[in-house]
Amino acid sequence: MLNEHTLNQLRSLRLDGMVHALREQAISSAAAALAFEERLALLVQHEVDWRDGKRLERLLKAARLKVSGACIEDIDWRASRGLDRSLITALASGEWLRHGHNVLITGATGVGKTWLACALAQQAARSGFSVLYTRAPRLLQELRVAHGDGSLSKRLAQLARIDLICLDDFAIAPLEPGERNDLLELLDDRVGARSTLITSQLPVSAWHEWLGDPTLADAILDRIVHGAHKIALKGESMRRRAAS
Repeated sequence: MLNEHTLNQLRSLRLDGMVHALREQAISSAAAALAFEERLALLVQHEVDWRDGKRLERLLKAARLKVSGACIEDIDWRASRGLDRSLITALASGEWLRHGHNVLITGATGVGKTWLACALAQQAARSGFSVLYTRAPRLLQELRVAHGDGSLSKRLAQLARIDLICLDDFAIAPLEPGERNDLLELLDDRVGARSTLITSQLPVSAWHEWLGDPTLADAILDRIVHGAHKIALKGESMRRRAAS
C-alpha cells in the first residue's frame, strides 16, 4: 500500500510525475516483479517525461499558434508546392534556431505559408525553444501603442528574449509613420542571437520597395535576409483544394 505521507512529500517537491508513476506501479504486477533499481529508473524517467510534457504545454500555450494542429509530420510534399524536403528536414533539427538564423516563407495567398510557419514553430517548441506567433501588422500596432504608454522598452526587451518570433502576413499593408523604426529595433535586438520566421505574399525582392525609406530598408533587410533560409511556396490554394 502506498504511504500517503510519502506521496505528499513528493508533491511538495513538485515530483508529480513520480507520484503518478508510483500509483501505476502499485497496481501493476509486472512492476512488482522488477528489481528496486529498475523500478527507480522507471520512476525517474516518468518524472522527466512528465516535466518535458508540461514544459511543451507551457511553450505551446505561450506561442499562441494560429494553426495549433500544424506539425512537420503532416506536411503535404506534393512536388508542385516547391518544397525542398532536405531543407525542411534540416530546419526540423533546430540548428537554425541555435545559430539565430531566419526563415522566410513567401507565396500567394492560400498556399500554406501560415500552416508551414506554425508547423516549424511547433517543432521549435518541441525542441524546447520559446515561440511567439503574431501577425506583423498586429505586432507593429502593439509597438505603436507601447510608444504612447511608455512600455516600449520593456516590450522590446521581452520580445528580444523569445527564441523564435513568427511574423505572419509581413508586408501585407502600408507602413504607418514610425513603424519602420520599430521594426528595425525589433530585428536589431535579435540579429545573430534569436530567430525570426517571416511569411509574406510579396517575394523577398519586393520588400525593399515596400519598406520605402531606402536607408531603413537596407538596414532592416540586412538583418532579415542575410543567411536566411528561403522557402517560396507554389501551387494552388490549399483552402480552395480543401473546400473542393
